[in-house]
Amino acid sequence: MRPAPDTAAVRRAARKDGLVLRLADPSVLVCGIVNVTPDSFFDGGRYQEPAQAVEHALALVDEGAELLDIGGESTHPGSEPPTVDEEIARVVPVIDTLSRRTSVPMSVDTSRPEVMREAVAAGAVMINDVRALRMPGALHTAAALQVPVCLMHMQGEPRTMQAAPTYFDVVAQVRGFLRARIRACRGAGITDSHIVLDPGFGFGKSVAHNLTLLSALGHISDLGFPVVAGLSRKSALGAVTARGPGDRLAASIAAAVMATQRGASLLRVHDVAATVDALAIMNAVATAPLGDPDTVR
Repeated sequence: MRPAPDTAAVRRAARKDGLVLRLADPSVLVCGIVNVTPDSFFDGGRYQEPAQAVEHALALVDEGAELLDIGGESTHPGSEPPTVDEEIARVVPVIDTLSRRTSVPMSVDTSRPEVMREAVAAGAVMINDVRALRMPGALHTAAALQVPVCLMHMQGEPRTMQAAPTYFDVVAQVRGFLRARIRACRGAGITDSHIVLDPGFGFGKSVAHNLTLLSALGHISDLGFPVVAGLSRKSALGAVTARGPGDRLAASIAAAVMATQRGASLLRVHDVAATVDALAIMNAVATAPLGDPDTVR
C-alpha cells in the first residue's frame, strides 16, 4: 500500500508553482501586508494576536490580494528586533492557519534562517528579506528551501537607516547592490525564476532618494526580474502631502499606479481593495480602443 500523500506538502507545492508562474506574468500582482507586530508604523498592534492577523489576512483576500506577506519584525526606523523565538511565535501560527483556510500563497517577511525554515514548513512559499539574504546562513537556507526570494536594498539597519542616508547616485547604487545579490543567489543555486527585486523605498533613503527611485524605477525593472514596489502609507508620501500615515491612501494609490507604469510587477500594500480598483481603471484605459481623431469634436 502506498503511503498517504502529505496534503500540506502538496498544497505548498501547488502554491509555490502557481506563484512562480504568476511572477512571470506581465500583469501586476497585489500583495496584502499582514503585520503581526506591536510597533509597525501604520498598523502596529492591530493584528498582533494570531486570530486577528488571520481574519485581517482573509479580509485582504476578499479584497483581491493574490499574495499575503506575513511579518513578525517591525523594520520602521528606530525599531528594535524581536528575538528569534518571538518572531517565530508571531508568524508561524498565522501562516499555519492561513495555509488551511485559503489557497492564496504567502510570503514570510524575515531575514532569519530559523524563521525561514519554520515559516516554509508551516506553508509559506516565498521569503521576503529586507536584508537580501545577507544574515549568516540566510542565503544557503533560502537556496535549500527552494522557494522564491525577494531581495531588498537597505542602507544600514532599521534602527539607524534614516539617520543620514547618503548616495552619490541612488539609482546606480541600488541597481549595483541588487545585481550583486543576484550573483550571490545564483552562486548559491537559486534559480532566476525564484528571484524578485525590491529597491527598498523608505529603507535608508531620504525623501528625494525615494522620489528619484520611483521616477527611475525602470532602471531596476530592466534588470529582467519581477520588481516589488512597497510605497504604501510611507513617510516619503507624508513628506510630500503633509499627511499622517492614516491619511495617505490617495498618495499611496498614486504612487502604486506610477510604480506600475514604470515596471513594478508586484505592489506590496495595506489597502488592497483601493489598489485593485486603481489598477482596474488603469488597465481599462490602457486597453480601450482609440477613437478616430477625425470624428472627435
